Amino acid sequence: MKITAIKTFLFNANFRNWLFVKVETDVGIHGWGEATVEGYELVSEAAVQTMSQHFIGKDPHNIELLWNTIYRDSYWRSLVIVSALGGIEMALWDILGKSLNLPVYQLLGGAFRSKIQAYNNAWYFSAKKLEDYPKLASEAVALGFKHLKWDPFWPSDVFIEPERISQSKKCVQMVREAVGPDVQLLIECHGRFSPDRAIHIAREIEEYKPYFFEEPVPPDNIDALVRVASSIKIPVATGERICSHWGARQILEKNGAAILQPDIIHMGGILETKKLAAMAYTYYVSIAPHNASGPVLAAACIHVDASTPNFLIQEFFYPDKPLYDDILKEPFFFPKDGFFDLPTRAGLGVDLDEKALSKRPYKYYNLGSQFASLEEFAGKKE
Repeated sequence: MKITAIKTFLFNANFRNWLFVKVETDVGIHGWGEATVEGYELVSEAAVQTMSQHFIGKDPHNIELLWNTIYRDSYWRSLVIVSALGGIEMALWDILGKSLNLPVYQLLGGAFRSKIQAYNNAWYFSAKKLEDYPKLASEAVALGFKHLKWDPFWPSDVFIEPERISQSKKCVQMVREAVGPDVQLLIECHGRFSPDRAIHIAREIEEYKPYFFEEPVPPDNIDALVRVASSIKIPVATGERICSHWGARQILEKNGAAILQPDIIHMGGILETKKLAAMAYTYYVSIAPHNASGPVLAAACIHVDASTPNFLIQEFFYPDKPLYDDILKEPFFFPKDGFFDLPTRAGLGVDLDEKALSKRPYKYYNLGSQFASLEEFAGKKE
């Protein structure tokens, strides 16, 4: 079997774009991957197309060799390059699974669990005011989810003001009161705060028993993360901006987090994510893969989750369900009562409709307009 072509498809997924990768072979088997880099999908697409020449004519079964050749010989190992490589690598696993008529998780060590626990993110995106959060949270729980994640701090900056902290604490309180004590609250910070502010915030919301405290500080300073993790009682989660398993080493060695959140795309693929998970396991750290992109990434996450001993919980943007329905040839295995069932189809278990993808072409989105503007929050813009 030889790779004959690598194609890319950009899809407008409302407030962002998804970049899909299709790898074709000379025996008629194709594989799907995803190489979305939020806000930089055109750059990632160019990277996929550039490195595709290395793959044409090669045996798609040699995943480790193909991946390491590109990674070793890429002098500049940026997020975009690694993500493009991750999209292609994902498609190679899809091809391997289809050629053997097995789900990918069976090729990664087999099923370690029979169901995949999930949490709902994006349930709160339609909130316009503080009072909207309890109702939206209750609706998310009614769908069967027992874990909800959201960012109650946006918009805010590194040195968030006390009044803004009070408002965010009120948001957490209102959600807790709406959903009761048995629903887990996952608090997202998007890597914005100074260590002092992050510690203060965590102590303020501790009474509401958060499940974890995600990216409390920017990802550039591991020692700042370690300081927060050692100063609060809530488990710290981080890692969606790690590129390759080497990027997790200092976090693990310094006890910077209880939970790592690798993004399979940005990690460089499925095998890199498995390697990171194995490293984390030696430190008794769990993984909860990041998933804010499309159905191919979601499927890849589920296969990794199924086969990974220290898997904790899987992120899922449930409001994206209509988009999945529009572009997939067969129904997606959506979570039921807060859990995904194990996929049964060969490969990753998803096949995209190229005609459906073309109906929503790429649209530029200003990164700063995806959320409320900090300038507006600070009163600097009319």
